[in-house]
Amino acid sequence: MPDDRAGTEMGRLQGPAMRVLLVTTDPVRLSFLLALLRDAGLGPVVLDAAISAMEGGIGIFPRRLAVAEAEADQALRVVREAGETEGMC
Repeated sequence: MPDDRAGTEMGRLQGPAMRVLLVTTDPVRLSFLLALLRDAGLGPVVLDAAISAMEGGIGIFPRRLAVAEAEADQALRVVREAGETEGMC
């Protein structure tokens, strides 16, 4: 019989499905949107943040702002209400 513990472990490691809301090179806007979403009780994450070590902090590689798929509708509503829809995915 096959051992499916590895599959179960992989499911745990992958975590929830995420939706990217924004791709930007603007660290100020990214910080603002993170604070806005966190204040709304959501759990946004910044993807590709570690690339700054590779680029030397010059800001040429975009970062992605994402939330769990289950929070995406609420996150989009919060961002729209703040008038921050420019460049949203």
